[in-house]
Order: sequence, then C-alpha cells, then structure tokens
Amino acid sequence: MKKSGSIALLAAALLSPAVTRAAQNAVFSAKVEAVRVDALVTERENGPAIVGLGPSDFEVYDNGVLQQVDLVSFDEVPLNVILTLDMSDSVAGERLEHLRSAGGALLAVLKKDDQAALVTFSHVVALGAGLTNDAARVRRAIGDAAGSGDTALVDGTYAAITLGESDAGRALVIVFSDGVDTSSWLSADAVLDAAKRSDAVVYAVAVRSRLKPEFLRQATSLTGGRLFEVEKMTSLGETFVRVLEEFRRRYVISYTPRGVDKSGWHRLEVRVKGRRAAIKARPGYLAGSPP
Repeated sequence: MKKSGSIALLAAALLSPAVTRAAQNAVFSAKVEAVRVDALVTERENGPAIVGLGPSDFEVYDNGVLQQVDLVSFDEVPLNVILTLDMSDSVAGERLEHLRSAGGALLAVLKKDDQAALVTFSHVVALGAGLTNDAARVRRAIGDAAGSGDTALVDGTYAAITLGESDAGRALVIVFSDGVDTSSWLSADAVLDAAKRSDAVVYAVAVRSRLKPEFLRQATSLTGGRLFEVEKMTSLGETFVRVLEEFRRRYVISYTPRGVDKSGWHRLEVRVKGRRAAIKARPGYLAGSPP
C-alpha cells in the first residue's frame, strides 16, 4: 500500500472477521532485490555508539553466506515515526496527561524532513493522524485522543507497521502500552510474521507490572528494536526521546542477496571487521510470498 490514507480503511475495519482472515493470509513484499538492515553498533552492550563506519567495515552473512555490502548510511534518511499509543480504559486522567506530554516531547525533537503519524488503539484501532511533516497536526491528534475500552495491542501494532511501510523513509514504530492484549482480532503470530517481512523497526515502551509484555518483546526482537519497561509514567517523555536518539545512531546497511534461496526465512548476522562491537539488528527476514 502506497497511500497513507489506505491505513485509515484498514484501521476502521480491523475488527471485521473478513479483514482478519485476509490479514492472516496477506502477501507482503519479498524485498529480496535489496535487503535493508538497520543496525545499532556500540562499543559494548548499551554502550556508546560507534560512528564513522562505511561499507568496507561491515560483514553481512545471509544464511551463512557472506554478502557484498552495497551501501551504508548513517543519520541521512528521513524518518517515518509512527506513535502507536494505548488508549484503553487504564490510560486515563493523570496517565493520559503524561502520555500526551511524552508524545509532545518526541515531536519537539524531530527534524524538518522527518514525518510522524499517530495510531491509537483501545478495543478499536484509529488513525489519529497520517504521516505528515506537520508536527502540530500530530500534537493536536494526541491532545484529542481519550482512553476507553479494552486493549487491541496486536491489531494496533499491525496497523502501525503497515503505515510505516506506506511511504519512503526509515520506519520507526514506537508502541506504548500499560497492559497486555485483551481484544485483538488478529493473531500475534500473523502480526509477527508481518514484522519479519517489514523494514520497520519496532521499539516498545511498557509500564512494568506482573504481566509480561511477551508480544512486544517478540516484535522488538524480530525487527531489531528494543523493549523499554518503565516504572512510572512520568519517565515516558525521556524514554520516547531516548528511543528516537538511539534510532538515529543506527546504520542502514543495504545488500543484494547472492548465493541464497529467494524464499523462506533468512538468518542474518552483521559483524564489524577487526574490532569487538555489540550489534543490534534484526535476526533475519522472511522472503517470498506466504504459501
């Protein structure tokens, strides 16, 4: 889908069983002509980022086969930042105000060529604002959002990934939830399969509780992102900005697969030549159409 407006139709219809069946059998682009990998390279786990690397500094293995790296860029491609916010009953009152403030803090540090969008989910998924350079429009949409109903976390994440893929640029999906899924139509497996076929990187922010955010943990792992668990809603703004700053420090590595099958699961391994480094990138990608 190339038009951001199409996501509105998707979001409005996500609770339809017919759409659910279609989504579970959806055909996502194979992306085997050129594979793009977002990689965070640090001196150690959670350490400072290593900058100044080029194509000759990287080794990429696709299913164990060394590939020729064609392009490496760093903080050059405009971002598509999809704020994906839980608006269920539990997010109301003071919690909602903290969430609105956090969204505003993130929008304030976007660059002029970056785009942002707002997807909200409760028992329904809604497109608050499509991808736009107009941060004020997204800020107004956050201000208009209100919490009610159950939590369709899986459906909301699917809508955000699809929206992130709908335009040029690097897609960063930031999902916030203070609970676990209670009302999605789509299965977690179907949406994780979509994540495997997508270039979007999912970061998630969850409020720490006895309930483990396993779906968010899997979605972030499969896309090379990270899950942040916060103790208090007051730290949301700082965490959102931290996610964006970390994403900007990631390299975009591109290569054309050679010597490997054109379908199925491809295991990826990214290395930096001649030095020890911690690398966070997606563990692989799913090529070809689903059977």
